[in-house]
Amino acid sequence: MRVVIAEDAVLLRAGVERLLADEGIETVAAVGSGDELLSAVEQHRPELAIVDVRMPPTFTDEGLRAALRARQVVSGLPVLVLSQYVEETYAVELLSAGAGGVGYLLKERVADVTDFLDAVRRVASGGTAIDPEVIAQLMARGKKNPLDSLTARETEVLGLMAQGLSNTAIANSLVVSHGAVEKHIGNIFAKLGLEASSEEHRRVRAVLTYLGR
Repeated sequence: MRVVIAEDAVLLRAGVERLLADEGIETVAAVGSGDELLSAVEQHRPELAIVDVRMPPTFTDEGLRAALRARQVVSGLPVLVLSQYVEETYAVELLSAGAGGVGYLLKERVADVTDFLDAVRRVASGGTAIDPEVIAQLMARGKKNPLDSLTARETEVLGLMAQGLSNTAIANSLVVSHGAVEKHIGNIFAKLGLEASSEEHRRVRAVLTYLGR
């Protein structure tokens, strides 16, 4: 896997690069601004971009804006965003920008090496990896009506889907059978009115509904 890292904090950037190298993942560019990210993406055509939301010069949303543009330079480029805080508007915008290959983690999650590397692989393969704290804050926005018909267990399953877990991982987490998880997910699709299409597309649409879109 070939990765571009965009993070203005030199120590964190170096730390992420080292973690990836230990797993045999190549960092083809490590930069400190949104403009440099776009140049690196255009030059190297990576398989994943790991991007800080707040970058120079204003430290507001430069990283996210650059990430969204990078997905246009390399169509469908998987992007894993790292943020110090939950930026609700930015998180939803990123998640709504494509059908998959997106992640949003708080920077403290990088300290849990196993979880971080799992998120890297999941996003690079086209899945999603959303920090539980991000999910909690987006849910607090109050747009929950489409979910009122779900049972407590179905809501729990959908929450794990939003974190990017596979059916097998959900089954292991809830200590239920794989078939039970498939049944719950089928019920979720039906109750949310998600018509038959690709399984991955319906999962993304269900997650976006869960996050308040």
